[in-house]
Amino acid sequence: MSDAVVQFTTAEQLERHEVAVPEHASLEAKIIAALRNIYDPELPVNIYDLGLIYNIDIRDRDVDVVMTLTSPNCPVAGSMPAQVECAVKAFDDVDNVCVELTWDPPWDSAQLSDEVKLTLGLL
Repeated sequence: MSDAVVQFTTAEQLERHEVAVPEHASLEAKIIAALRNIYDPELPVNIYDLGLIYNIDIRDRDVDVVMTLTSPNCPVAGSMPAQVECAVKAFDDVDNVCVELTWDPPWDSAQLSDEVKLTLGLL
């Protein structure tokens, strides 16, 4: 299985990378890879690299995820946590998933990696 599949979109959009989930990786690495396939609807960046995932806690077969959104008024506030839950619950070695949406601390652009800032033209 390759590490990434590149899908080119229209000229106005940036290229989007689909991250393959490695079969023999740790559960945490698998979860992170799966979260990197969920994109913010307004930005061409996945939610993990955007800094929306604050914590992933794995206990046996239970996973707790603490996340935020770019704004409390985000149009996917009702659906994004469910997407995260489905992505994590898809693994055979996960029984229960709890996704907590928090606004403390609030998300800001300082949480972006330099690579993401470059992609978004912020550097």
